[in-house]
Formats: sequence, structure tokens, C-alpha cells
Amino acid sequence: MDVRPACPIRHSVLAARLALVAAAIALTPLAASAQPYPARTITLVVGYAPGGTGDFIARLVGAKLSEKFSRPVVVENRGGASGLIAAQYVAKAAPDGYTILLGQTPEIAINPSFLNSGLDVMRDLAPVALGGVVPLALVVPKSAPYSTVPELLKAARSPKGLLFASAGTGTPGHFAGELLKVASHGNMTHVPYKGAGPALADLLGNHVDFYFPGFPAALPFVKAGQMKMLAVSTLHRASTAPDVPTVGEGAGIEDFDFSLWAGFFAPHGTPRDVVASLNKAINDALAVTDIKKKMDDAGADIVPMSVDQFADFIKAESDKYAHVVEATGIKPEQ
Repeated sequence: MDVRPACPIRHSVLAARLALVAAAIALTPLAASAQPYPARTITLVVGYAPGGTGDFIARLVGAKLSEKFSRPVVVENRGGASGLIAAQYVAKAAPDGYTILLGQTPEIAINPSFLNSGLDVMRDLAPVALGGVVPLALVVPKSAPYSTVPELLKAARSPKGLLFASAGTGTPGHFAGELLKVASHGNMTHVPYKGAGPALADLLGNHVDFYFPGFPAALPFVKAGQMKMLAVSTLHRASTAPDVPTVGEGAGIEDFDFSLWAGFFAPHGTPRDVVASLNKAINDALAVTDIKKKMDDAGADIVPMSVDQFADFIKAESDKYAHVVEATGIKPEQ
């Protein structure tokens, strides 16, 4: 039997080929994951029905992000539980930057202390950027027999009283209505909805008597003569409506100050470079001339912030509303 020694050259060539194949297999996932962000569609989740302030900001910024990234940015409305359903959905999403929350004052700053929702913003979400801050507008149907805050309060003291809408229990509009009720000793009943859109629809249909939506959501209807704006909810008058008094002026209530802000959040654990990329892209989008004009026309203030500045802002807002919840004694079941 002829047993010849193995050829060392053949073995070395074979070993080299196997090593190349193994390296290619090992590097394939790495190459796929190394694609620059974003490589596919981004979903921007809003916790309320279409037609509200958050939806307005989400669609404005989302369109610019789509242009910036050359990738689709889809706005998805997941209403319910004053924004909590959307916030929890995003908190449980993959932390890869492809599912982003357009979070607002209720689910981020109010609900954690008001509803004991179990959502810990700093634990479950990653702050990205502030989108805008807007006053609330006290609006009534165009056919309402009152056109000023004192006239509305007089009507509220009648036996029949008034119904006031909100975009949901625990929203700034809910707190604004409840504080107005307490301070004026009015007969007012809260009617919560799943977002500004349905609440505005019922106000237009005369099913409720007044509502505190975000300024951008109300302004088109006011300009069209479909409803009347009696006041704004902030300490100072809005620059876009300087003739409209504040609630504090009309009702004689000191420190009546409610606003609605909207910001962008990613799931906790999203890579810092992805968060930084989104922060820059969002701030750049808000600086574009046509976006600035649309936000300004709607009464929304743009306040550019870094990721760390936005995190500090959220903590300050959360502390403020925890105090408001304690001071008013409003319960979730209201």
C-alpha cells in the first residue's frame, strides 16, 4: 500500500481558504449593523388622535426629518390613557432609533405622579429634543352667549353649569379647567376625550361648553370663525394674539399658568450616537425658515436644547406638576 505524505502546500491553501470563509461569515452581521443611521423607515408615535398640538409638531418635524435622512418618517397615532399607551409602546420598542415618541406634558410630566402609571421617564425613555412650547387657548363655540372670561364664569355659576372638555384626564387642559372651577367656585363638569381632535369636534358641535386645547390646534378654527377664543392660559399674552387676555387677567386668578410642550424620546438604551444624531436633526429642522414661520403662526415657541438640557427641563416640569397634583387634590377618577 502506497502511503504518501500529505502535501503541506495543499493543506496551507485549504486552511487559508477556510479562514477567509469564516472571516466573511463573521463579518457579515457586523457589516449590516455598520450601516449609517437611519437605514430604514422611522416611526414617530403620537399618543393622541390626529388634530392636536403634538400631531401638528410631529408632522411638521417628521417631514423635515424625512428630507434630511432620505428615509420615510411615518407618524402613527396611538391614542388613549392621556398619552400613556403610546409612551409604554415606545418604551418597549427596540432601542435602535427607529421607533420615536412625540411625548407631551401629560404622559411625560404629569401622569407619573398623577396616575401612578408605572412609567419612569428617565428609566424607560431616552430624552432626545424639545419640539415646542405652546400656551393653551380657552375656546368656546361660536354660538356661545358669552364672549369674555367674566361672562363665561357668570354662566358657570348658573344651576345648569357648564361642561368643559379635555384631551384626556391629567392633561394640562384638564388641570386648567379644574383650577378655573376651584378658583371661581363655578359649576363645571369635566368631559375627557382621547385627544384634541375629538374634543374640538364636540366643541364645534356644541356638545361641550369650553375647552383648553393647545394654541396651534385651536387657531385654525378661531381664524375661520368656527369658535371664539376668550383667553390664553399662560402668565403672559401670546405674541401671536396680543389682544387676547390671559385667564389670570379675566378671572382675577394669580399664577394661572398652563402650557403644553412636545418633545422627542427614544426607548431607553438607544445608542448615544443615534440620540445625538436625532437631536441635531430635529433642532436643524426646527431652525428651517418655513418651519419656524409655521410654528410661530401657530403660537408655538421653539426652544432648541441639547440632550442634557432637555433632560433637565423634563425633571423641572415633572417636579412642578407633582406639586400641582398635590395642591389641587385632583384625583384620576375625575
